[in-house]
Amino acid sequence: MQIGQVAARTELSITTVRHYDEVGLVTPSARSTGRFRLYTEADIDRLLVIRRMKPLGFTLAEMRDLLDSLATLNDAGASQEQRATAASYLQQCRTKAQESATTLRKQLTYAEELAELLAAKAAEVVANRDGPRSHTARARSAKPIP
Repeated sequence: MQIGQVAARTELSITTVRHYDEVGLVTPSARSTGRFRLYTEADIDRLLVIRRMKPLGFTLAEMRDLLDSLATLNDAGASQEQRATAASYLQQCRTKAQESATTLRKQLTYAEELAELLAAKAAEVVANRDGPRSHTARARSAKPIP
């Protein structure tokens, strides 16, 4: 697939996909005769892992290490020690992702509570505007006391 198709499929911008190539996170598997980047399903899978990690605060180095660990776990020729190290790092990233999910759930709850509070306040303002005049409006229209 060419970069535009990959960007659309992964919901990343073309600039972002190029950046990940430049920093060595996801290098296209091939180039066309016109030197266009060509990506495989495996490349797209790597980009999707990155897309999931980015909003959770993972650094580029952590992304690279996780991608390398996933590749090691998929490599039948990897040694037991390499596989154990990769599995350990995978677990560290999983823990960080779970902690991020917990934090995001709490933030979502706060955002929903605030939205409900503001909706109630907006409804109250509309009800006061449409109902009896507010104290401030009455005060402005009252005649001064001599």
